[in-house]
Amino acid sequence: MIPIQLGQPTQDAAVVHDITHYMRPGTLQLAALPPLSLYIHLPWCLKKCPYCDFNSHELAVAPQTAGASHALQGTADPGRVGRALPPELEQRYVSAVVADLEAALPLIWGRTIHSIFMGGGTPSLFAPATIDRLLGDLRARLRLEPDCEITLEANPGTFEKDRFRGYRQAGVTRLSVGVQSFNDAHLAALGRVHDRAQALAAVEEVARSFDTFNLDIMYALPGQTMHALEQDIAQALQFAPPHISIYHLTIEPNTYFAKYPPVIPEDDTAYAMLDRITELTGVAGLDRYEVSAYAKPAHRCKHNLNYWQFGDYLGLGAGAHSKLSFAHRVVRQVRFRDPMRYMEHALVGNAVAQADEVSRSELPFEFMLNALRLRHGFGLREFTERTGLPLSAIEAALQQAQAKGWVERDLGRVRPTARGFDFLSDLQEIFLSNPA
Repeated sequence: MIPIQLGQPTQDAAVVHDITHYMRPGTLQLAALPPLSLYIHLPWCLKKCPYCDFNSHELAVAPQTAGASHALQGTADPGRVGRALPPELEQRYVSAVVADLEAALPLIWGRTIHSIFMGGGTPSLFAPATIDRLLGDLRARLRLEPDCEITLEANPGTFEKDRFRGYRQAGVTRLSVGVQSFNDAHLAALGRVHDRAQALAAVEEVARSFDTFNLDIMYALPGQTMHALEQDIAQALQFAPPHISIYHLTIEPNTYFAKYPPVIPEDDTAYAMLDRITELTGVAGLDRYEVSAYAKPAHRCKHNLNYWQFGDYLGLGAGAHSKLSFAHRVVRQVRFRDPMRYMEHALVGNAVAQADEVSRSELPFEFMLNALRLRHGFGLREFTERTGLPLSAIEAALQQAQAKGWVERDLGRVRPTARGFDFLSDLQEIFLSNPA
């Protein structure tokens, strides 16, 4: 990476927001800009899950007499914990996100937003009225596609009657519900704040309120058997979800599980579980279009597809990442990670902690890290359009992958084989050290 600048708390928007800096001549030649999405990080949650390595911050419980200043530190009245954030915190954070957007507008001026994704943390801690305000502020400043997909992540532990409908009325078009499991023992092992009954009630409500929605399900859980997995998938499929995201429980560094690792199924068992998931979802009409995603026709996640097709995204909120293309370069940005520090910087127009230009040598791996996750792969023309590089930059690596039986190709397209999907990390790594 080539460092550009570290943000400082100043009234000056600085070079990280200077469009002329990014438009200067460079080594790449992008004929056109890719589609642009918007990601908004809402960082608080009720409880930090032991497997989670995301930028999420647990709400502290304050005494009932705590003042507004404590509320702004993420504390709340005990009677409110489990339902919503303190209103003062919600409003200040949304104001910071909007200020962050306004400072970034010169970098995306005139571009259309194809999708919006509000992730976390637990975005459903934010009240529907606050989400309504946020989306209204976004529409006032951005040009959205008429059918712009607007997703919000929700936790069954924050479920209240009519709450999900409130998000729909605010303009959210797609809810992603972090169920993880319908088994109480497995939910407890994962440290989730909801139980089976809450999960069932939440999914039943989202199925009534939204035409398209996603269920997050995890497998290879501590103590999970094949039969227990089949029960989880069967329960999920009873709601006829148009989209399911399936994730293998992994032990990530700097998590509670990394320090105190649970006993999880062996790799061979986990592979068999994934095969069974693919079989059961296939019977239900869900196609595995991405390594971790299954969808019915016309219900693939547009936002994630843009990531995987190496599209652009502007990330707003604490710790959010951006990837933005210009005529002669591709740039990545990271916002300040701590929510309080983020708000302090964003409200004066300088939320970017770091901005890096992606070098030519890194672009092939960056592209393949995403594109090879897709079952249908990528078009060779897409590679040249999204990276500004010639096909010769990946030819040797493609030949190596093809020789291993991990990809198949024709004159216009490259697709991972079934074996390539099984060895996806090894397949992607071929493109890691690739001179461009």
